[in-house]
Amino acid sequence: MKNRTASSVISTKYDIIHFEALGPEANHLEEEILTAKQEKKLPENHSYLITPDNVQVFLKENPGITLPEIITTKTHSVLPEGYLDGGRKSIVTRSAGYDHFEHLTDRANIASLREYCVNAVAQTAIKFLYAAAGLFNHYAKNIETFERKNSDAFMELNRNRTLTVFGVGKIGKRIYELAEANGLAVQGVDIRQEELHRLYSGTVRFVSKEEAIISSDIIINAMNLTKNRESRFYNVGYFSQEYLSTAKDKLIFINVTRGEIAPESVLLDLYSSGRIRGIGLDVFTNESEFARLLLGEPVTGADLKAAHTLVKKSLDRSANIYVQPHQGFNSDIAAKAKAIEAIKHVAAWYKNEGRWFDEQLPYY
Repeated sequence: MKNRTASSVISTKYDIIHFEALGPEANHLEEEILTAKQEKKLPENHSYLITPDNVQVFLKENPGITLPEIITTKTHSVLPEGYLDGGRKSIVTRSAGYDHFEHLTDRANIASLREYCVNAVAQTAIKFLYAAAGLFNHYAKNIETFERKNSDAFMELNRNRTLTVFGVGKIGKRIYELAEANGLAVQGVDIRQEELHRLYSGTVRFVSKEEAIISSDIIINAMNLTKNRESRFYNVGYFSQEYLSTAKDKLIFINVTRGEIAPESVLLDLYSSGRIRGIGLDVFTNESEFARLLLGEPVTGADLKAAHTLVKKSLDRSANIYVQPHQGFNSDIAAKAKAIEAIKHVAAWYKNEGRWFDEQLPYY
């Protein structure tokens, strides 16, 4: 049983609702549900709803519906007051990030998708690297006058350049491998380096964050955002003005996980001063508010305004800055893999009689 528009006539009860399912992802979700039913991994009478709406919009348009014990969402859903009362609920966030639900781990089973976008996001980081190191905007502008004599020299990638990956989990490890394949000297920074050193059998060279900042020509942020100040993984504002100001001149900085880790006001200031020579951003601080700002609504905040400036400079090709709206996960392969992994979590939940997922927060 399915329905992809909240405005249609719907039932008042489903076994699961998949929120924020758009385009190919919605199609792949249904394919995987039907396959799981055929393989007896989901009950034959398993009833489901697939909707493009987030939770709050859906409930506003369907006030009589009761949310089921298990739901899946992406990052723009807000759970209603009282949903987590009266029994432990289960939520799959169909995202590699989980900071939007991380604070609920003591009240609900929370699982995220840790496999689906590894290669897609890693390739996005390398796409930004080639654009920034290659001064793509500068050379693209030169075609207007067919300028060939006075172009700036771009950064050639070789073993004399050091790239540091911050956060060497699944995505970070793949970025590390791709950077090595492109001929760079690569190193990693991760608070879990001892554990990861064993996991990766010593194939990743780890350094301290202090050593990394003074030795890096290129930094790629691949850390999950952790907002919990009590956690040792807390990293809001990790790339601070104080920290990045100690970097080598002409640093290239790329962020493909969460904007809050690297404040845009800091990046813009260091770019303007020449300390940073190139920027690639797939993510932005407080993206829902930032989207409103881009659409012309009055929004305040230093990082939001700085992000707006970075976007404008990128779009008019006046700077060595490259942006996109958090779509590093959006490859053709990743769209299907996302659905596969989401339904695996749901099947595990049924296998465990609705008590937990096989893999859930806290991960570390």
